[in-house]
Amino acid sequence: MRFVIAAGGTGGHLFPGIAVGEVFLARGHEAMLLVSEKEIDAVATQGRNEFRIERIAGVALQSKSPLALLRFLWKTRAAIAQCKRLFSGWQPAAVLGMGGFTSFAPIYAGRKRGLPTFVHESNAIPGRANRLTARYVTRVLLGFAECETHFPKAPCEVTGTPIRSALTQPVDKHTALAAFGLSPEKKTLLIMGGSQGASGINKSVAAALPSLAGRPLQAVHLTGKTDEAATRDAYAKAGLAAHVAAFHHQMQDAYGAADLAIARSGAASLTELSYFGLPGLLIPYPFAADDHQTANAQIFEQAGAGVLLKESDATGATLAQTISSLLDTPGQLAAMAHKSRQLAPSRAAERVADTVLKFCNPTTSPNT
Repeated sequence: MRFVIAAGGTGGHLFPGIAVGEVFLARGHEAMLLVSEKEIDAVATQGRNEFRIERIAGVALQSKSPLALLRFLWKTRAAIAQCKRLFSGWQPAAVLGMGGFTSFAPIYAGRKRGLPTFVHESNAIPGRANRLTARYVTRVLLGFAECETHFPKAPCEVTGTPIRSALTQPVDKHTALAAFGLSPEKKTLLIMGGSQGASGINKSVAAALPSLAGRPLQAVHLTGKTDEAATRDAYAKAGLAAHVAAFHHQMQDAYGAADLAIARSGAASLTELSYFGLPGLLIPYPFAADDHQTANAQIFEQAGAGVLLKESDATGATLAQTISSLLDTPGQLAAMAHKSRQLAPSRAAERVADTVLKFCNPTTSPNT
């Protein structure tokens, strides 16, 4: 059968969608990825020739102003028309949206064709796009069970948040460190702000580096494009070894090399941290819709897998002190790593695929 997976706008939507697509391919099906017009989607899907990839129009509704609403409606109408044309030729058996503004038009178009439709919500609190999209789906698939109360009228199923197959392969720590030119004799921080960078985290870490100078410490720091040069310079001034890059495709090496992660608390990032058993110093994005990243981080903090630090409190001094405290208490760090691993969902991508397939009629596929 053929499937449509709408997954774009951020890595948190795109990478779980790719993970489900990989399961469909492994089971002998075909998958079309619908991504946004953002550069991050083009970069992250580069070389993924096993999928048919199409960029669709779309924009998030950023405000309630008449101009913003008009732009949203115009883009959404264009996206729906584009999806109808694509579906007419592709003849999908079902449509899966991985959340965000990229999902609505494909799901709406799929519903109009009478197809099974699904949306995945990876966060503890759903965004506006998924609250709207949930009206048109066969099932809402959830990353966190805590989210179900936000969909009182929709049938829900907890699947966990999928991770890409590349991240499920065993990683040797020494090999991972060597990939970044780092030493096995030092503790390694992984600093990441998500697929598009996080200036707040980058600046806080840069401010903390002078206080960390002289410690047996090194870092893999993924900055996004904007802060790459300034962050690299900050490590050089502090005399700390670091691999600084805007983006890194082989995230299994980054996770495998690290002893402690400093990250936002988007659901996909947290799922990947838990799979690798990494303790997290979590700094939620303060402007996330409904503050959903804080709700995600609280789940990990309450489980003992992470430490939540508001960005407004993440001064250089506070961050340096928190990092030092964690690294100086290896027993606590090991306990956090164990708790993190316990939060990893089991077979999430397979569970999403299983649910989609359960509602599909194979006779609708052009390949059967």
